[in-house]
Amino acid sequence: MDILFFVVSFLSSVVGAICGIGGGVVIKPVLDMLQMGSAATINFLSGCTVLSMSLYSVGKSLRAGDSKVEMSTGTPLALGAAIGGVIGKQLFSAVKAMFADGGMVSGVQAVCLGIITVGTLLYTIYKSRIPTHRMTRKAVCVVIGLLLGIMSSFLGIGGGPINLVVLGYFFGMDTKTAAANSLYIILFSQAASLLATLITGSVPAFRIPALILMVAGGIGGGIVGRSFNKKMDNRAVDKLFIGLMVLIIGICVYNAVRAFV
Repeated sequence: MDILFFVVSFLSSVVGAICGIGGGVVIKPVLDMLQMGSAATINFLSGCTVLSMSLYSVGKSLRAGDSKVEMSTGTPLALGAAIGGVIGKQLFSAVKAMFADGGMVSGVQAVCLGIITVGTLLYTIYKSRIPTHRMTRKAVCVVIGLLLGIMSSFLGIGGGPINLVVLGYFFGMDTKTAAANSLYIILFSQAASLLATLITGSVPAFRIPALILMVAGGIGGGIVGRSFNKKMDNRAVDKLFIGLMVLIIGICVYNAVRAFV
């Protein structure tokens, strides 16, 4: 069973690094579908994996001097996301306390993620017809980052597809630039969420081999995905992104039906 953690983490991180969605948006629903742990455990493992992958990808780009991160907007967004990561962690704990059945928590997350993913898919398909904006005010960037951080931490997906939509619509970024900035935001939100988990002593039960394999898969996937991202144009990335959204929606529907029916 442990090898499944690595396979899921690696493949998810490959597409996550290419598209800038962090991999967690695939890891979380797939592990839920395979029933590889409780909602809290999967959230934790997914968050650690996404953190490791984004740390590698962002660090490598910055060292290589080919980073597409727009610091003037990316940093306020990331700081807001860090605060949101802590709030999202507390929100997850509150929702978890509402349900005696842990499967119901996963169901709630599946419904939320499914709705977000459908909206993201529709935007991606029709984005050529939708006018974009170019927000520059730091306060607005922080607020937007805050909301992104809350959603990503609560859902345990790192950043997911919503980051790309927001970065494209509010900041006029093309797909590859949005991908780089998304990973930068994910790095901050997941680091803050993990720190909050450690400080509050709310680390769920998990198997150390599973965590090691997932982190290894996350870093390995980040290496491979970053290489592919350099060779692919925006159109190819968009096609992969759309296909991935369709897959995620299907998995979310399955997970929600299993939880509530």
